[in-house]
Amino acid sequence: MISNMMDEFFSTRPWLVCCRSQIEAAYGLLEACFASGGKLLVCGNGGSAADAEHIVGELMKGFLRRRPLGPEMRRKLEGVDAERGAYLGAKLQGALPAIALTGQYSLNTAVANDNGGDLPFAQQVYGYGVPGDVLWGISTSGNSGSVALAATVAKAKGLRVLGMTGAKGGKLAEYADVCLRAPSDETFEVQEHHLAIYHFLCAALERRFFDQ
Repeated sequence: MISNMMDEFFSTRPWLVCCRSQIEAAYGLLEACFASGGKLLVCGNGGSAADAEHIVGELMKGFLRRRPLGPEMRRKLEGVDAERGAYLGAKLQGALPAIALTGQYSLNTAVANDNGGDLPFAQQVYGYGVPGDVLWGISTSGNSGSVALAATVAKAKGLRVLGMTGAKGGKLAEYADVCLRAPSDETFEVQEHHLAIYHFLCAALERRFFDQ
């Protein structure tokens, strides 16, 4: 199934064929995380912060599929409150647990003010991360200090690390179990490649866990 999806993906984006083995490895890392009950933590700065939020948005609700709740959960919801449970059962969608570390404004500004401006992601990885989770760090250069510090904590706590960088990989590639290196080092081009790659990964994971 995934192989067929990849063939279709690369048929329209031949410039990313060089990344095929990396994308396959990234899919395997994320699929194993979610299949075992783990969660995904995602971080990046600037445009990569927007990408982190975007990834979480695609995973935590329906992307290309509706992801309806199963009958057992619908019954449980209705068992708590018949009217509200029926509403929730009809409206909620299946989710793959993911947290964007970029959006915790009160926590992040407190950490930056009290401890150091490069520590907000690392602090959250320390607080949220457990073995079986994955940290997805995004840095177009691969050398973002705050992302590298988060990756350091992730490795120390037994998380797997998925890096997403430009062609050179930078420091983040040294920490990553899998590193998705876009075939460019021009920031805007790297970000355009990243968008295509993470949309593919989100679609593939959705099909794996929510195929109807």
